[in-house]
Amino acid sequence: MDVKSAEFVVSNTDYRKCPDTGLPEYAFIGRSNVGKSSLINMLTNNKGLAKTSVRPGKTQLINHFLINQKWYLVDLPGYGYARTSKTSREKWQKMITDYLLNREALINVFVLVDSRIPPQKIDLEFINFLGMNGVPLSIIFTKIDKQKQRDVAATVTNYKRTLAETWEDLPEMLLTSSVSHYGREQVLNRIEEINESLNIN
Repeated sequence: MDVKSAEFVVSNTDYRKCPDTGLPEYAFIGRSNVGKSSLINMLTNNKGLAKTSVRPGKTQLINHFLINQKWYLVDLPGYGYARTSKTSREKWQKMITDYLLNREALINVFVLVDSRIPPQKIDLEFINFLGMNGVPLSIIFTKIDKQKQRDVAATVTNYKRTLAETWEDLPEMLLTSSVSHYGREQVLNRIEEINESLNIN
């Protein structure tokens, strides 16, 4: 897929206030500091599209970006960030959960995990939550440029082995690097394949 245009549309705290255009939505989410904003900017070839920060918890709203005037890339707040009040965390969690479970335009959730870290309880719980609720998902391993190829492969194998304990069919898994742009075509092609299956050209 060739990304010809990518523009910020709107930020919301309520899925019911999100764009009412009927266009498909692909959401990106992960633990804080997993490299989500950098990945979004890499996918869209726009370094300033999503706000990046060394301070985790930067994304606090449901952010819609219109891609090629045909589909939305949705940037969701990260989960597992503890340096906020309990009230704020609960509000974020409700906002994210309501969107994931009730948003009819949502087609697929890309769950980002750090390829340098073994499977974490919080990531596994979130992935299983999506699976149990029938929310289509793919797993994106980020920052693969930060370690050796065999170590990345070991992390992926570890995830497959762990998820196989509860999953009959494993989610799709993709490898990416925002630095080298590795995996960009694979992610965009996956979205394009789904769009084509929905007759969105």
